[in-house]
Amino acid sequence: MPVYQYRCEKCGHVFEHTEHLAEHAAAHPNCPNCGSQAVQHAPTPFVAKTARKS
Repeated sequence: MPVYQYRCEKCGHVFEHTEHLAEHAAAHPNCPNCGSQAVQHAPTPFVAKTARKS
C-alpha cells in the first residue's frame, strides 16, 4: 500500500497517510495536528532501485 504525503493549509503540518490506490482519488484525510480538513497532496520525490546496473 502506498504512503502519500499531505500538507495542511491551516497550520502547515506535513504528514503521511497510507491508502490504497483506489482510495487515493477520493481520500481527504484530516490534519492530525489541528484536525483541519484543508489538506493538499504534496508530491514527494522517489528513487527506483533496480538489481541491474545501468
